[in-house]
Amino acid sequence: MFIDSTEELAQNKLLLLYIIDKSDAPLTNGEITEFVLENNYMNYFLVQQFLSELIESKFIEYTKKEGKERYTILKKGKLTLNYFINKIPNEVKKDIDIKFQVKKEEIERETQIIGDYYKKGKNEYVVNLKLVEKDSTLFSLYLNVVSSQQAKMICDNWKSSPDKVYQEILNTLIK
Repeated sequence: MFIDSTEELAQNKLLLLYIIDKSDAPLTNGEITEFVLENNYMNYFLVQQFLSELIESKFIEYTKKEGKERYTILKKGKLTLNYFINKIPNEVKKDIDIKFQVKKEEIERETQIIGDYYKKGKNEYVVNLKLVEKDSTLFSLYLNVVSSQQAKMICDNWKSSPDKVYQEILNTLIK
């Protein structure tokens, strides 16, 4: 499983850039490695070597947050990927795109953030904020507010940062 040509080496690095770029969130080393190995794109040692080389070349960035290492594509990596995208076979790109779309749909089904409102009376709106994970409601809150603008703002804030809002409410309740 050694690389036979410079073109194959470049293609494998481009493949890693493509995978990292297609993900909606930064990927861990384990996630990248698992994805590549499951699809027989290259072996474990090549993945690790190429990730290191891509970091050294400033195509991707490695950060450690909350005990997990994450890889994100940098501007130089995106430019290179866009320039050489045709070096990755179309069937491989389609396969990766489909797998990431399926994964995205699975994640969306697992965790749903719901924020909606309806008019109850003349100057009264009811806001419903909900966090659902795998068909189980983790958090639900109903609020009465006096305007649709307030209701919309509450829903927008909830949807943009549910973790922060949830944590603030929880902290307030357990003080």
